[in-house]
Amino acid sequence: MAEPTFWDNQEQARGLIDEANLLKGWVNPWRELHGKTEELGELVDLLEEESDEELEAEWQSEVVVLEKGVEALELRTMLQGDDDHRPAILTIHPGAGGTESQDWAEMLSRMYTRWAERHGFTVKVLDLQPGDEAGLKSATLEIEGDHAYGYLRAEKGIHRLVRISPFDAQSRRHTSFASVFVYPSIDDAIEVEIDDGDLRVDTFRASGAGGQHVNKTDSAIRITHEPTGIVVSCQQERSQHKNRGTAMKMLKAALYQRAVEEREKERAVVEATKTEIGWGNQIRSYVFQPYTMVNDHRTDVKIGDVQRVMDGDLDVFIEAFLKQAGGQGAA
Repeated sequence: MAEPTFWDNQEQARGLIDEANLLKGWVNPWRELHGKTEELGELVDLLEEESDEELEAEWQSEVVVLEKGVEALELRTMLQGDDDHRPAILTIHPGAGGTESQDWAEMLSRMYTRWAERHGFTVKVLDLQPGDEAGLKSATLEIEGDHAYGYLRAEKGIHRLVRISPFDAQSRRHTSFASVFVYPSIDDAIEVEIDDGDLRVDTFRASGAGGQHVNKTDSAIRITHEPTGIVVSCQQERSQHKNRGTAMKMLKAALYQRAVEEREKERAVVEATKTEIGWGNQIRSYVFQPYTMVNDHRTDVKIGDVQRVMDGDLDVFIEAFLKQAGGQGAA
């Protein structure tokens, strides 16, 4: 990097910098843990020579810190898939059930936004289609942060809600479902060939909030990739050109993910997660009544504080999934 000609090829230079930063993310934590281990070894030597309650208490507290650091590094070793380091594109779709399931989709969108905020990640809304009365018909979020896709791939699947519906005048208990799909957000360095002849592009008038201009023009874009049936849409910007650019980015990510799944011969497993958004297919249940419990059906991890989970505290589920999966790159 110190070479005068380093920036002659800017694209190559940025790639090398990204690779260097990625390696530092592994090397620096290991060096810190190694140094901490040596310090604790020196404290043990001192304690063997002379008993000191204050020094022993310090040693015990530092051991706890070291253990947490080792656990964090152990978790990161499970994020070595080719795309785990990338940002994530997360889409949420409600299942059958109208307003109730659309409200559940909005609750999930808020949950993942809160999770990202807890980790200092940034969230960009790529597309948001409001429900007819409440909630969302669909949401697409781009989440940028250290290994965002590696973590969030644990969330792909059907999520089930059990609660007394605020939309039911008789206050009956309802069960709702929503699907979550996660793709790695890819950059221009990865080439995905898309034939314009394979695309059907529809324009329509954006709905929901966005100001008078956005509602008076056909600025929203829907793109259908006819060979695969993949459909993406964007209506967040007032400019049709910008919405098309975002939609193409979403399509590129979805096609890339599809190619990865086919290459790794896991298509059958992935297709199993794209079944009907309903009974028997959920990866996790969120029960608000008659008791409170969040239960991950893959790992059997259970949390009684459902509100804590809805506020974005998902790490215990994500970590358990990654450990069970053994860090496989394409979950």
